Amino acid sequence: MIALDIYSDPICPWCYIGKVYLDRALEGLNENPFNIEWHPFQLNPEMPPNGMSRKKYLEKKFGDSHGVVEAYGPILERIKSDNIDAKLDKIKVTPNTLNAHRIIHWSKIEGCQNQIVSELFKAYFVNGLDLGDINVLAKLASKYFMDEKSILRLLTSDNDLTNIIEKDRIARKMGIKAVPMFIVANQYAVSGAQGTDFWQDVVKDIKKSIS
Repeated sequence: MIALDIYSDPICPWCYIGKVYLDRALEGLNENPFNIEWHPFQLNPEMPPNGMSRKKYLEKKFGDSHGVVEAYGPILERIKSDNIDAKLDKIKVTPNTLNAHRIIHWSKIEGCQNQIVSELFKAYFVNGLDLGDINVLAKLASKYFMDEKSILRLLTSDNDLTNIIEKDRIARKMGIKAVPMFIVANQYAVSGAQGTDFWQDVVKDIKKSIS
């Protein structure tokens, strides 16, 4: 298996789009040569613990409506042209994602990380759920590991908080400034939401190199 380390945030639209492309590529090839591991990178590390309204966040980050349209126009075009399931109008809150990253970290230990990442993306971009709400996180995670009460106990503790913050810091120290960022075989960095054809070509190249 080839290591594929992905730095991402579950509220990053390009990260969601990038995962859809990767999943489609692997499904189309009917094989997966990658040992995938997801790593934390908070888009908004200074976000208040309870998050903020989506409207306020967009205004703060992009300024006026023109800035929002300019930033999200390409995202909306990609979602439409590539038939990606997303209902951005349902999103009412932009959350602090620290606890969501803890869930992703624990899911790696439980052997269901890729499934949890998919659940988080779907919860946010399709269903408009608040990923800063620990009750929402516990319910989503309990589909794959532990029970809601146990996950809630973990989320209300300090378990792995400093660990996630440190991992995020290390990612930035590595030079990562935007996500998604894919590191293939611990040496090739691929930035951005690369298309299905790109990932299929990568897999084919990997097969050739090891044959």
